[in-house]
Amino acid sequence: MFGILTEKLQNLFSGLTGKKTLSEENIGEAVREVRLALLDADVNYSVASQFVSRVKEKALGDAVLKSITPGQQFIKLVHDELIALMGSDETPLDLKGKISVVMVCGLQGSGKTTSCAKLAAYVQKTEKHKKVLLAACDLQRPAAVEQLKTLGAQIGVAVSAEEGEKDPLKAAKRAFEKAEREGYDVLIVDTAGRLHLDEELMGELERLKALLSPREILFVASAATGQDAVKTAAEFDKRVQITGTILTMLDGSARAGAAISIREVTQKPLKFEGVGEKVGDLQIFNPRSMADRILGMGDVINLVKKAKEHIDEKESEELEKKIRKATFTYEDYLKQMGMVRKMGSFKSILKMMPGLGGLGDIDVDDKEFGKMESIILSMTPRERQEKDELEFSRRRRIAKGSGVDVEDVNRLVKGFKRVKQLFKSLPDLKGKMKGFGDLKSQFERK
Repeated sequence: MFGILTEKLQNLFSGLTGKKTLSEENIGEAVREVRLALLDADVNYSVASQFVSRVKEKALGDAVLKSITPGQQFIKLVHDELIALMGSDETPLDLKGKISVVMVCGLQGSGKTTSCAKLAAYVQKTEKHKKVLLAACDLQRPAAVEQLKTLGAQIGVAVSAEEGEKDPLKAAKRAFEKAEREGYDVLIVDTAGRLHLDEELMGELERLKALLSPREILFVASAATGQDAVKTAAEFDKRVQITGTILTMLDGSARAGAAISIREVTQKPLKFEGVGEKVGDLQIFNPRSMADRILGMGDVINLVKKAKEHIDEKESEELEKKIRKATFTYEDYLKQMGMVRKMGSFKSILKMMPGLGGLGDIDVDDKEFGKMESIILSMTPRERQEKDELEFSRRRRIAKGSGVDVEDVNRLVKGFKRVKQLFKSLPDLKGKMKGFGDLKSQFERK
């Protein structure tokens, strides 16, 4: 995500950080580089121009903070303007009313149907007292109804679907009646993908809006679409007044700049972002988090959210004490892997940690987790506690007991030692990152 933009901005900032003063000349040069980086990442032209104008104006007018260097001051200005560009704050769903209708629209192929299911799963998780119903009103695309049924079954959400129905308005009306009759609180409506130039289908969307009076009309924008996503969002907003945007396929595009232009063009909030292909891979959009990621500063905000959601606090504290005392064992390694597994892949977690993005090549899939678990469980209690050295004969026995090759055992031992060494070096790492921490603290100031 934002690979090109992040790389170019980091190169620019590394050149600025050592400067003792910021002059009109080097500020002018820096904002030109920022503008080119934004355009290269597919940010809308007018959005990029307005963005760099605001940065330049503030850079020339601001007094330099004593606690950070002039170069860091410029980075802070870019960071703050990125947050402002994307809306400053999280914008939750509006689910007020007896039946809250959420209508999902956008281009075909943008991920609307999957986003509907992800949205339903999100509401189930965050609004546990609310009963959710999905409405299959995409009657244009073959298999769209079956896809929604399959996704609904995966997350335990009912789907209203009319066999053989060709009129989406009738399907929507029956779905609403079902929601009323059976006591549903939230109705999420999947609509057909359409081009904003298709007058007939846009008219259909307007009639659906009039029929359902939705609390939310969410436009699904794929980062892979580029500038077309921005133009289409603006046109959809003119016709049906969208209330926000769901960004999809951000993880598959290094030129995702068009997606962050949508809020500036429509003046409607970016509400959600898809962070993977699974039904649970949807999170509320946080402008500060996205600004951090664009500038290569990790994603502490969502890392903390994931940790609170998936990790037992008491168990985590006990592991931390063992790490600090250098008494971390294979048993602890197994527990830690289980915790991280709940949060996602090692690769995704490392990318979220400031300063550790470079270790993102380390990754372990679900099959590898199972293999590693078998290896550790095949060790004797003394071996798991590192009281007995794992010489070759022991490794061969462990491999046989866990049904793997000796090379797999060697790889686990090597990985364990690598992680243990990383933990030992954390105090030094903190020292190296002191400048980052000072800068980060400035970003958190109101």
